[in-house]
Amino acid sequence: MEAYAKHKMAMIAPRKARMTLDLIRGKDIKTAEAILKNTNTKSSRLIIKVLNSAVSNATNNLEMNKDDLKISECFINPGPILKRIKFGSRTKIDRRDKRTSHITIKVSDGKEA
Repeated sequence: MEAYAKHKMAMIAPRKARMTLDLIRGKDIKTAEAILKNTNTKSSRLIIKVLNSAVSNATNNLEMNKDDLKISECFINPGPILKRIKFGSRTKIDRRDKRTSHITIKVSDGKEA
């Protein structure tokens, strides 16, 4: 069976967050949590919240055992881009794009429903 959690509109660029997410892909839950706690990035702090939510969904809603869970699928899609302006030199205006992400993590115990 499989449970998942999503964090939409996370205020981090998808390109930056994918580097951290690649570290935990396919790992079991305890190893993934240890990796994320020892990685000092903003994306690791966001990803660990989504991972804990997916584990809670699996244990509470589907009665899965936490020790059997592994990360079966995890990905980050780009969200909407917030366009902001910054005043440049000689009265020019530069555009600053604030990129957002949709973080999705699926956990599975390897058993069929």
